[in-house]
Amino acid sequence: MKDRFSDAEFVRRLALTRAAMEKEGLDALFVTNPSNMNWLTGYDGWSFYVHQGVLILHDDDPIWWGRRMNAYGARRTVWMAPTHIWDYTDDYIQSDERHPMQTLAAIFRDKGLERARIGVEKENYYYTARAHEVLLEEMPEAVFTNATNAVNWQRIVKSDEELAVMRKAAGISSKVIRGIMERVEPGMAKNELVAEIYRDAIMGTDDAWGDYPSIVPLLPSGPDASAAHLTWDGRPFQKGEATFFELAGCHRRYHAPFCRTVYLGTPPQEVLDTEAALIEAIEAGLEAARAGNRAMDIAIALKSTLAKHGIDRQGRVGYSVGLSYPPDWGEHTVSIRETDHTFLRPGMTLHFMPALWMEDWGLEITETILIREDGAAECLCDYPRKLIVKR
Repeated sequence: MKDRFSDAEFVRRLALTRAAMEKEGLDALFVTNPSNMNWLTGYDGWSFYVHQGVLILHDDDPIWWGRRMNAYGARRTVWMAPTHIWDYTDDYIQSDERHPMQTLAAIFRDKGLERARIGVEKENYYYTARAHEVLLEEMPEAVFTNATNAVNWQRIVKSDEELAVMRKAAGISSKVIRGIMERVEPGMAKNELVAEIYRDAIMGTDDAWGDYPSIVPLLPSGPDASAAHLTWDGRPFQKGEATFFELAGCHRRYHAPFCRTVYLGTPPQEVLDTEAALIEAIEAGLEAARAGNRAMDIAIALKSTLAKHGIDRQGRVGYSVGLSYPPDWGEHTVSIRETDHTFLRPGMTLHFMPALWMEDWGLEITETILIREDGAAECLCDYPRKLIVKR
């Protein structure tokens, strides 16, 4: 059986979720986000390409529901008894004649939810339009209401058990960045370095094995680094170019995103001036990242500092992180931007991500931060906060 959090931790999570359900007047909640499934039950498997989910009731343990072959994985990972693992057969997979949601509707009816108010995650990668249509067809008297982030918002403050895992993920992130900076050099093929990145990430550290991250390593160079979210190819690194590395160490599905930039050769003065401005702005943002302040205060502190140096940074500059599955390591709750009034609370973990994508180059220096009881935020990863220059 895989590593699992304590029973008390799952009791805590379920209580938070039920309180949120009560506040929204929900009789039941059905979640398909695999991160929420894991957080509530411990389920962990690469099965999110088929229909699956967890049903939360007010007066019974959660019910895991999914493909029969994955039910065996549920028995190995969830904390509930086998009686709370329900499945459907393979003839429902990619069928034009039947749909898995028909079997889910049967469970709803079995639990007396024919006329219930049921929350579902409508804005979710894993909940399709057709799935929703089938539920409406099967249960015409039930009310299905949007509860996309009902569970996500309960996850934003990490418990001590979660923070212990986050710290291990951060240790892996730090190791990976150190390995990159030791190895990268002009002439080295990008895919060759990515192979080493994956090796370091999966090998992990002395006290933490590496899980697969929800996003692949991103490492554009030169003009390509003026754009976000580009991956790699087989071209060699070149002298006279900056490359940013955007990645995350992962342990037990918890992520600690971490970005650093390397310049091969002698950086132009524009790059050095921008680096100095960004580091000053990051320090200002970290000072604002205190319990009792708001997410927007971090963004305002960062952007006002950058503005003093003539840099107009648009868009959000970070987000809540923790437990996640592909295709994203964000929690889809708190955003570090001028319009987010969320109050910062001790135990929140955020990727403070003030990347700068310039006209023909880019600079990423980021931190995964922990909001503390007192004082400025703690940076969980450990590597110099600067542009790395390799001549």
